[in-house]
Amino acid sequence: MLLGAHVSISGSIDKAVDRAKKLGCTTFQIFTRNPRGWEAKPLKKKDVEMFREKFEEAGFKIAVAHMPYLPNIASPDRKTHQKSVRSLIQELKRTGALGLQYLVVHVGSHLGKGLAKGIEQAAKAVNTALSKVDNDVIILLENMAGQKNSVGSKFEDIKRILNLIEDDKRVGICFDTCHAFAAGYDLRTREAVENTLRDFDEILGLEKLKVVHVNDSKGDLGSGLDRHEHIGMGKIGERGFYELLHHPAVRDLPLILETPVDSRGNFATNLAKLRELYLRKKW
Repeated sequence: MLLGAHVSISGSIDKAVDRAKKLGCTTFQIFTRNPRGWEAKPLKKKDVEMFREKFEEAGFKIAVAHMPYLPNIASPDRKTHQKSVRSLIQELKRTGALGLQYLVVHVGSHLGKGLAKGIEQAAKAVNTALSKVDNDVIILLENMAGQKNSVGSKFEDIKRILNLIEDDKRVGICFDTCHAFAAGYDLRTREAVENTLRDFDEILGLEKLKVVHVNDSKGDLGSGLDRHEHIGMGKIGERGFYELLHHPAVRDLPLILETPVDSRGNFATNLAKLRELYLRKKW
């Protein structure tokens, strides 16, 4: 089972491997830099070497990088879009240098200029970045939660982006359970999980599904609320995650937590809950 969490790179990037190992993760996700700014210091050669050495020694096979918060590849604003593309190019290079396979990217917002414009801008950003960076990293477009002006909340919208990608072998999907639920895709029962994944397969193709962000949802079905909750404490609930973890399209993929850390729980408690549900023989 490839199960992990988004771990901190505080101190130096190689310490993320230590933190993932301490949690008992078999995969993990990181930001390669401070996620709250546009600029990033170059990765130091010694830090990259230490990261890769620890990664191999710990026995990890797959890990994921995530784009910082500020870039918006769907932005219709020329300046923001250009900065976002530069950031995407930079992150593709950094992800490759660290030996990671995937870079997760939020599709973003069209800022009121219309879904078609957002789809066009997102595809343009991905095409530009892939043309500038020749490595093995696969960009994973992450489904959005249905917020106002969001691009990529519906499978059909992501498909429209994929249709515009020139090198489609270098692009896949990261499926976020909280975002999907908030966007109207039910995940609470076996039938709901099967229906949602069947729709995913018919529209996008399950071969495009590479990583799953496993997060419960504070918001109701179709609420458009992007608020993650502890596993089993939100509106999806334990039954939904039990069914998801046992679905053949999901159970062998990297499953990564982005759940809260508060008085009710942390990554360790959420990992334990997922392991419990995974090992459970039947509901």
